This record gives sequence, structure tokens and C-alpha cells, in this order.
Amino acid sequence: MTNVFPALVARGRPGETGMGDTGVPAATIAGAVAVARGMLRLEGHGEDAVLTGLVRTALEAAEIWCGAALVVRPCEEVLTGTGGWHVLRQRPVTAITEVAGVGLADHAIDIDAAGRGRVMLPAGTTATVRYVAGTAARWGAVPGPVAQGVVMLAVHLWEHRDGGAAPPAAVAALWRPYRRLGIGA
Repeated sequence: MTNVFPALVARGRPGETGMGDTGVPAATIAGAVAVARGMLRLEGHGEDAVLTGLVRTALEAAEIWCGAALVVRPCEEVLTGTGGWHVLRQRPVTAITEVAGVGLADHAIDIDAAGRGRVMLPAGTTATVRYVAGTAARWGAVPGPVAQGVVMLAVHLWEHRDGGAAPPAAVAALWRPYRRLGIGA
């Protein structure tokens, strides 16, 4: 069977791909775990840590595949100025809340219609940029097909913990309409 997630295998986890991930919110993981538990018909809680890890992996895979944070969260990046624009790693950016380390007159910020946040800093300066990014306010507001794909992938990972089977193609089909692609930064 062909791996429908070759980019995920090559790119790794969000923190390793430069996506600026500050972590999937705990409430999001708990919501997805509850749905996956129901789908798996699990009665005990003896393997909750394993299921939670698999759900976290599925959520992070969805974020990589879709190119967006599924649930709104605070993010933070430390940038070194070049005199040009820096594109923030997480998307969609809904607010840039703070640029600490430089004066108000020494930086510029922008969020375009696609939710791409940008910050301009003077060359040689370093600033901590705090912002908010994400698509849905909570797990229950994640688009149905995306949420279903997350649960399907988590269940697949549970059932194939030996790593012997490629993820179901249906997961990519559910996520594909929500994928944000872009050329360059």
C-alpha cells in the first residue's frame, strides 16, 4: 500500500519542521481522546497514556498536513531582525499581541488575508513575538472532516501499533480540502 503521508514522514513533528508549534491544547487532546475511546469501544482507562500519545500524534499530523493550527492557541517566536519581513511559522494568525525587545517605532507587523503573520525588525535586533493562531476555538468547532480524520488516524495508530500498515487513504481525502498550500514563505 502506498503511503499517502510521505511529507509527514519526511518532515517529522511540528516543533521539528519550523511550524512554531507551542503544543496542541490539552482540552483539544482530551476531546479527541474521548471520541477515539468511543470509536475503539474502550472500557478501562489502563492505556489512556498510550491513546493520548497517539491522538497527539494524529493532531500534530493533521496540523502539518493542513498547514494550520487546528485550535486557537498562544504562540511565541524569538526572531532576529534582518531589516526585512519575517513570516511567523504558525497559521492562521489571528492577532500579534506583543513584539518584546524593540521599541514600538522599531518594528512593523502585518497579517494578510490568508492568516500569514509577518514582523519586520531592524537588522541585528532580537525580539520575542507573541501571537495567537488557530482555525477553531475548540475541539468541537474543528471542521467535521478534519476531526474525523484525526480520530481515524488515531484509531489506525492504535490498531497498528507495530507500524505494519500505512495510514488509511481516507484520512488524506478528509483533510485535503482544508490543506493550506503556499509558494515560498
